[in-house]
Amino acid sequence: MTNIIIAAGVALLFGMVGTPVWIRIVNRLGYGQMIRQEGPEAHLKKRGTPTMGGTVFVVGSLVGYGAAHLLTGTSPTVSGGLALFLMTGLGAVGFVDDYIKVFKQRSLGLRSGAKMIGIILVGVVFAVGSLNFPNHLDVTPADAHLSFLRDFGPAIGAVPFVIWALLLIAATSNGVNLTDGLDGLAAGPCAMVLAAYVLIGNWQLRNACEFALAPNCYNVRDPLDLAVVAAAVLGGVFGFLWWNAPPAKVFMGDTGSLALGGVLVGLAILTRTQFLLGVLCGLIVMITLSVIIQVGGFKMTKKRVFKMAPLQHHFELSGWAETTIVVRFWLMSALFTAIGLGLFYLEWMPKK
Repeated sequence: MTNIIIAAGVALLFGMVGTPVWIRIVNRLGYGQMIRQEGPEAHLKKRGTPTMGGTVFVVGSLVGYGAAHLLTGTSPTVSGGLALFLMTGLGAVGFVDDYIKVFKQRSLGLRSGAKMIGIILVGVVFAVGSLNFPNHLDVTPADAHLSFLRDFGPAIGAVPFVIWALLLIAATSNGVNLTDGLDGLAAGPCAMVLAAYVLIGNWQLRNACEFALAPNCYNVRDPLDLAVVAAAVLGGVFGFLWWNAPPAKVFMGDTGSLALGGVLVGLAILTRTQFLLGVLCGLIVMITLSVIIQVGGFKMTKKRVFKMAPLQHHFELSGWAETTIVVRFWLMSALFTAIGLGLFYLEWMPKK
């Protein structure tokens, strides 16, 4: 528990202090956000807002995680390292994308193919690494199984598992990227899911099969350290959100959205809660589906289901204020997160 508090506290302080420093640096360099001309007209006034703010909470998370282990004299784990690698690797892909946008002063950065190659390379290293490095009980960070509250069903094999992991990584990182369309809209829900994984990691530690072979025990390699990772990122995102809440003084950019998507799916795979992530991230799933429905519906009927996709822009064009959309979507995200945690704890409820 001490590790968790230190990781969250250090990362929070880093985000609170580091974000305004980053804002000044980006302003001095002239690296402001580019805005799509086809987007909502109200967004044009946001042109020039400092971007790539995700850099601060990615670095802050690494500092918080390192400080927690340094100050408590504990060693980092393979699982924690893999989750942070996935976050940092995808954040680096997003940073290149953001840099091209601000350097060339256009709203499009890396070509979609190049961005996907970067995501795949990072994802393959993560997925292959997660199937290796067994501990003294021969438990690896992940197993070639599908999972909900824990692994279920027969093993699907190493290669199918790597492909499945890549699908999860691409879907989640791009889903967070689509959600990041309004001030604070992505950071708030991601913080809620990260908080859920702090609780999940703690509960898995207390009910680990290593200590008690109970019927509902969890065969997770490093549950406590995964909770520390979640806490570190949570602290960093909280510190960033102070400056990113409406009206935002800085945007996370693809640097932040891809990094957040990466760490969320990394935590889901390593805690053996892959499908549960879909419930916890219900808002992100809903926003992603709105894009799929819009594109698919238009191709089939030549008519648009929504005024604009992703979903938040539909409500913008319907006359909702930006803060109203953000707060209401945060409330929906809180509900999805509560449902996901309820499902996770349901099997531990006393049975009459």
